[in-house]
Amino acid sequence: MSDMTATKLRIKKGDTVLVTSGRAKGRQGKVLTVDRVRHRVVVEKVNMIKRHVRPSRDSKGGIIEKEGAIHVSNVMLVCPECGKPSRVAVRRLEDGHALRICKRCREAVEKTKHA
Repeated sequence: MSDMTATKLRIKKGDTVLVTSGRAKGRQGKVLTVDRVRHRVVVEKVNMIKRHVRPSRDSKGGIIEKEGAIHVSNVMLVCPECGKPSRVAVRRLEDGHALRICKRCREAVEKTKHA
């Protein structure tokens, strides 16, 4: 990836998502981190990987298990209103703020002071 610019994604930290493909297909979890440059998300208890950690002053070392990143195209936002996985539309308000909207039920995904 030569151009290392961050892209605006439709999934944010704290969202509940459904994994749509891969080994963890069908599992739901909360988004822990979002990497906007590499278009990847880390989902809680999904895509668990093992890491061999060397002993240091802080940790004992050994084999630890942690979440691996998944490409953002392989997850789908679960709407908090209708509870179903759906695509997300972005609507601009008059004051310039962006609002994410569920394409299935047409409700706002996040309740903010701007909505």
